[in-house]
Order: sequence, then structure tokens, then C-alpha cells
Amino acid sequence: MYRYSSLGLAAAVFFVSISGYAAKELNSFQAKTDRKYPEVIKYLETLESSFPGTCKRVVIGKSDSGVNIEGIRIGSGPVKAMIVAAHHGNEYGSTEVALAAATEFSARPMPNHTVFVIPVLNIGGYNSRNREEKSPAGSHDPNRDYPGPCGSDSEFALKSTRALAEFMDREGVVSSATLHTYYPAVVYPWGFATHDLTTEYQKEFEDLVRAGASESRYETGNSTNVIYPANGTFEDYAFWKSGVWSLLYELGFSHYPSVSQIEEMVRVNVPGLRAQMEIAPKTRASKHAFTGRCDDGLRLLDRRDE
Repeated sequence: MYRYSSLGLAAAVFFVSISGYAAKELNSFQAKTDRKYPEVIKYLETLESSFPGTCKRVVIGKSDSGVNIEGIRIGSGPVKAMIVAAHHGNEYGSTEVALAAATEFSARPMPNHTVFVIPVLNIGGYNSRNREEKSPAGSHDPNRDYPGPCGSDSEFALKSTRALAEFMDREGVVSSATLHTYYPAVVYPWGFATHDLTTEYQKEFEDLVRAGASESRYETGNSTNVIYPANGTFEDYAFWKSGVWSLLYELGFSHYPSVSQIEEMVRVNVPGLRAQMEIAPKTRASKHAFTGRCDDGLRLLDRRDE
């Protein structure tokens, strides 16, 4: 089992030490429950300046509000992986875990890998603590906005989701982890409205979710079986469209975690993210088409407000 011992935690301090490499300003970083997007960008800037040979800020694209969606590129290896948080703007704990992961990966880069971390996809929702994201055509749930074999609520109605999909393909991302709150689980496709839930890679996905939950001991399995069916999610889109080894992490036990709860989410999930990416296949899946049947009746089970 991969044991994670490099991230020290104290009651009020988010990062105490990271393998002895972290810069002083990172050691004093505090977990927050009220962080806004400019603070997220400031932290990415700190990472970039603290690890200049390892980190480089990147722009994914623009949101509907006109603000750049930023992330950080860690390492320069040929195998590309990606961590994305805050599809849902009210799930601020996912951003905190993403920032923690970016810090740990920056201090201890993965050999032969490039890891992209996007701490906030839904910028407007994140700043206002709203689940949905506004566009000129109205509000949309970003994680129901991707095309899929059984349809979705909308298809790229938001600039953010299209930008992420295009970035994933442009960079040749092979594996991904999207971070959400809250239902303690690590799950894999398919997760939409169908009873035909298996893929050609059941063993590979089962191994990946076990690695992802190696410290958290969260429930693992198929997204529909463990959580609920949801059409138009990034995880299904990434695997169905491009063969990306995509997992969804539901972190913790609340959409509104306290500082101490965030620290625990970091402690048990950052090692899983690294473990997932260490064992993930180094090329995209070749047999990623959906060959089952859709069942529109299952769409009624989508708990869209959770």
C-alpha cells in the first residue's frame, strides 16, 4: 500500500512540512472556508515562485464572466494527468484539497509525469458559493454540461466546460481526478442513466479506485451504483469521448467543512490522488465506446442539488 507521510498537519496550520522542501510561505498557509478566486490565484503564484524549476501557471480558457480559468502545471514528464476541483461552486473543500495536492506534487514531482491542477473550474459559483454557473443563457450545472451517450442537461452551454474539454485533448491528458463534496467515495464510469454499467476495463478501474481510497477508506465502485445516475458529467465524458482514465472523488461529509474537516480531507485524499496516478495506465484506453442502452427513467434519480 502507498503510505503517505510527507504532509504534516497541525490544528490550525494546513501545511506544516512537505518532505522538508516547502518554502516558508507555504508552511504558514492556513486552510480557509471563505477563500475567493483571487486568493487561489495568489497561491498558484506562490507555488510557481517557490518551485520555479517544477511549476508553471497555465490558463485553461475563459469563463462566461470573462475571468481566466487558471491552473498549474507540475513537472514535465510525457505522461499527463489532471486534477480538477469546484465544478460545483459551493464545494469549496474540493479546492482546498486541490491546492494541497498541488503543493505536495510541487515539492515531490512524479517521475515521468506532468500533473495539471485546476483548483476552480466554476469561478462565478465559487466566489458566490453557488453550485451552478451563470452564462448568458442562464444558470447551468457544470457537471451536467458535457455531451454523453445518454444525453445531458446541456452540452457545452458554459465556456468553462468546453475550455476544460479542449484543454484535456490539447494536452493529451491520460488520467484525471475530479474533486467534489460530499459523499465519501471514489468512483469510476459509467455514471449515467443506464443499467449497462460495465466497461471493457473493470479490473483497471477497480484497481484505480482502490488506490484512490488507499488512505481514506472511502467506498469505491461504479458511480451509478455508489452515488446516483447523473447524465452529462465530466468523468463519463472524458472516458467515453477520449479514453481518459477518469475518477470522481466525493470528499468528506459536508459541503461546508470546517478547517479541521478540510485538514482531514487533505490527509486522507492527497495520498490517494498520487497513488491513482502512479498506477494509472500510461496511455488512454482504446475501447471506450458505450455499447449499452440508455434508460431515461433513471434520470429521475439524479439528485441535482447534492
